[in-house]
Amino acid sequence: MSSNSILATINKPADLKQLTLPQLEQLAAEIREYIIQVVSVNGGHLAPNLGVVELTLALEKTFDLPQDKLIWDVGHQAYIHKILTGRREQFKTLRQYQGLSGFPKRCESEYDAFGVGHSSTSISAAMGIASARDLKGEHYNVIAVIGDGSMTGGMSFEALNHVGDMHKRLVVILNDNEMSISKNVGAMSKYFTQLRTGEFYTKVKGDVEGWLKDIEYGDDVLEAIDRVKKSVKYLMMPGSVFEHMGFKYFGPVDGHDLPGLLEVLEVVKKEKGPVLVHVVTKKGKGYAPAEAEPNKFHGTGPFDIPTGKKLTNPHAAPNYTDIFSKTLLQLAAKDKNVVAITAAMPDGTGLSAFAAKYPQRFFDVGIAEQHAVTFAAGLATQGLKPVAAIYSTFLQRAFDQVLHDVCLQQLPVKLCLDRAGLVGDDGPTHHGVFDLAYLREMPHMTIMAPKDENELRHMLKTALDYNDGPIALRYPRGSGVGVSLAEPLHNLPIGKAEVLREGKDICLWAIGSMVQTALKVADLLAAQGISAGVVNMRFAKPLDKELLLQHAAQYKQLATLEEGILTGGVGSGVLELLNGAGLLPQTRVYRFGLPDEFVPQGDKKLLFQDLGLAPEQIAETLAQAVAKGKQS
Repeated sequence: MSSNSILATINKPADLKQLTLPQLEQLAAEIREYIIQVVSVNGGHLAPNLGVVELTLALEKTFDLPQDKLIWDVGHQAYIHKILTGRREQFKTLRQYQGLSGFPKRCESEYDAFGVGHSSTSISAAMGIASARDLKGEHYNVIAVIGDGSMTGGMSFEALNHVGDMHKRLVVILNDNEMSISKNVGAMSKYFTQLRTGEFYTKVKGDVEGWLKDIEYGDDVLEAIDRVKKSVKYLMMPGSVFEHMGFKYFGPVDGHDLPGLLEVLEVVKKEKGPVLVHVVTKKGKGYAPAEAEPNKFHGTGPFDIPTGKKLTNPHAAPNYTDIFSKTLLQLAAKDKNVVAITAAMPDGTGLSAFAAKYPQRFFDVGIAEQHAVTFAAGLATQGLKPVAAIYSTFLQRAFDQVLHDVCLQQLPVKLCLDRAGLVGDDGPTHHGVFDLAYLREMPHMTIMAPKDENELRHMLKTALDYNDGPIALRYPRGSGVGVSLAEPLHNLPIGKAEVLREGKDICLWAIGSMVQTALKVADLLAAQGISAGVVNMRFAKPLDKELLLQHAAQYKQLATLEEGILTGGVGSGVLELLNGAGLLPQTRVYRFGLPDEFVPQGDKKLLFQDLGLAPEQIAETLAQAVAKGKQS
């Protein structure tokens, strides 16, 4: 930062209150430059943050944080908030191991009123905070910022309904960066906004309404006035739906017009009931590549600033998402009953190519995972083959729908869970480490995980041909192993594991991404004179009971490896089966997986080291176990 940098002088939101409008506009430019610099190195959510620079400045200048509570939805647009609230220098460590989180976290700063990472939660949280405020007789402001995409989530409307019914003093900022508003409609709406935010208009409106109430009209006249009033309102005021829910509506407001934002927020700050401010912003504002391709820069890896081109390893193997996408297209070409569903993530889940080729068979339901799953269930009742591609961490939001609407009816819905396992820099809100545990408990559910990208292809075909109930296919983020993809597609026998190596001393039962780790562990043990077998489990449910019982009797010592939570995970399933067969404790089972805690963000190799899951660490533990077993 230069010596005359305004950003260098901002250590807390209160510092903004002394800045002039030109200084604020210069600060906005400096913030954009700083965010681009950091995200180009660390990766992160670029376009959403560039779009809310002026909005964040206006909010933090107008309100008194941290006494006033500012809640972000999802939180992928809270980078400016972090920079302005004492984390400017830490921002260089964004999304890094032991660095600053990419999302708001209450334990990170007193300015983060609520921890987030998933969508459509801000209004509910704000309502809870506002209710607590009133119960305690306090008087601070509560502001929830929510994007138009998050408004597609049913939870946001549940919260709006509650706020309007209770008439709590609360401000909702609708950050609209997708809707297209024409100049004519925008100009008229701006005119009405100026009227409604004027103190004179507000006073006159209140006086006139009181005067009209005192005049006796005939019923016909009253009905006519009401019809005219509603007609004009619906034609001219796009926020009428929110007003019917009990909110006072302001907008649309230009989200990059600092004077206009400051003026509106000063008025909103004085309101006594629920208010919704509709702010129109542009994703990627101020950086041409992000403005041109906002979806590409919504969440990005490192990139070259002048060109916007991502910095990738040209020698890396194809990633799992791309293999899923290409295989699904191949299978869909032969089966017209295959349909694909996403919850607002066509790019992230690899379904964009499917949408382009089969638009009538593709459904983007918005950020509504619950609806996506039950919608898929409805399709399945009519003989279609619904493929619901959802990030593992987001399927958690549809737990009841999977259990009640899919499993209970034993419907052949295909759940394809991208980003299963640790996802690295996005951290605990996005690690997909719970699906094995919570899906295992559901009756009729079948669960698969591939050892490599070639096996992913076969598992997808297996899922599409499976009609005896729901089936889940989980696969990790990032590049595959680099194996050949020339093998013709074929079905895998349900519930049957694959023996990769025979051994004598111990056998490693691994699933999904941990199969490669198990093979490395076996090599390390072999160097110490320990003979280890390796099994690719393939299925978390049902387990290969026959082979497992055989190995329990043969080896007497087994190890399970999974990139998921140990509590209720695959290792637990192995223990349950062996216990039911009366083979415990004479067969020793060592489980390797994630502990009963939330794993922070960071490079996966570093996280695995911390968790004791690096091949060298597992080999050392098992070498000691085998030696102890031989002694006994």
